[in-house]
Amino acid sequence: MGVKVFSAGFGRTGTLSLKLALEELGFGPCHHMKEVLENGPVQVPLWHAAADGRPDFAAIYKGYNSAVDWPTAAFWRELAAANPEAKVILSTRSAESWYSSFSETILVSLLAKDNWPPPAVPWLTMVVKVVIDRSLGGRTDKEGVIAAFHRQEAAVKAEIPASRLLVHTAKDGWEPLCAFLGVPVPATPYPRTNSKEEFFELIKGADKT
Repeated sequence: MGVKVFSAGFGRTGTLSLKLALEELGFGPCHHMKEVLENGPVQVPLWHAAADGRPDFAAIYKGYNSAVDWPTAAFWRELAAANPEAKVILSTRSAESWYSSFSETILVSLLAKDNWPPPAVPWLTMVVKVVIDRSLGGRTDKEGVIAAFHRQEAAVKAEIPASRLLVHTAKDGWEPLCAFLGVPVPATPYPRTNSKEEFFELIKGADKT
């Protein structure tokens, strides 16, 4: 059947909160880099193949009804074409605040190759392909990274019809998301998660993959 809704926004744009929100709204399970870490033997080879030009979305997203974060964000065009009925969310935040968060979490981890734990090397190698090579065009300097962020957002807005797209920040909360998906607004607060501390706790699991 394929995914019903996915986000084209880069990691560190509230994607883990969005994952939890989509699952609470009945669109789970939701694929996120967290799932790649937790199911590495299956997911990592599939994403390596996708990064090398051989995506198998049926296998990657088997059992998932939604998807957010990287690696998904690097394949939004292909995923939108493969799932023409799926709705698309562009999770976002200000470019400067995003860069601050991204550079202090994901980027610093990817650039510290000498410190990669051996069990995590296959996963981190894939993430470099997806994030730095594919999404950032090989750039890791601030100017190049922010330019890639703006380029991604502009392309999504230009290529996805407005009727199919929601631009959403975590601060927007439930209302626009629920209206877009045609579901009631929950009584619970919109999820707030994945601080920098939580990020580094999450990737500790990669040491054991």
